[in-house]
Amino acid sequence: MLARGGELQQNYFAGISHGVQQYVWGKSESIKYYFSLREQNEALAAENMRLREAIGSACDLAAEEDLASVFQALPASGFAFIPARIAKLSRNKQHNYMIIDRGSEDGVRPQDGIVTSCGVVGIVEAVGDHYAYAISLQNKDLSISARIGLDGASGPMSWDGRSSHGAILREIPLQYRFSPGDTVYTSGHSSIFPAGIPLGVMGEAKIVNGATYEIKVTLFQDFSTLRYVSVARNEGRDAIRQLEQQVAEAAEGGDRS
Repeated sequence: MLARGGELQQNYFAGISHGVQQYVWGKSESIKYYFSLREQNEALAAENMRLREAIGSACDLAAEEDLASVFQALPASGFAFIPARIAKLSRNKQHNYMIIDRGSEDGVRPQDGIVTSCGVVGIVEAVGDHYAYAISLQNKDLSISARIGLDGASGPMSWDGRSSHGAILREIPLQYRFSPGDTVYTSGHSSIFPAGIPLGVMGEAKIVNGATYEIKVTLFQDFSTLRYVSVARNEGRDAIRQLEQQVAEAAEGGDRS
């Protein structure tokens, strides 16, 4: 009756009605949004998993087709690459290993490096005729020489002992500047791996003993998807060892005299 009493009353009650409707609608939309968050989170998780699997598949595809072509662009003079498949892989220990389906008959030798298009994965320790046993990068006893960028400071890098993507780069002098997100590469300071293989990206850094940086690294290679690899064989390694032996013998001769 009041609403029909006049235009003023109609406008007043219409405003109240619209206000109540907007309040109820807003609350119902908030409730719908709250309960839809779980579905959205599940969708995002599924998308992240799909992207991770796509990255892993891309690495596997490159390895399966021709890993040697992936490394042709590297400054890896003197290295040959032998494609191989993982026959067995240990991942749940602190001292993990792998067995590949290539051996001495295929040209594999102890101390050859094992790589993929996504980084370094191990070093050959023992060789049979058709299989080889290698220490995985996910082994607390293995350390490789890594460099920040292609021309930055270098230091030993090893697995962090916890995650499938985690590593620690150590002994970086304090005077060097770097930023989280910088890429870490093999340094080429050993005869096992060529220089310039991308390994991962840098994260947090901390100062150790007031003298050097210790930097977290997120590896590109996902060991949970590892199937195909390539053995990096340094064709000039024997000549390097022979030269080192000559220098050592000459030093011993000088000490005796």
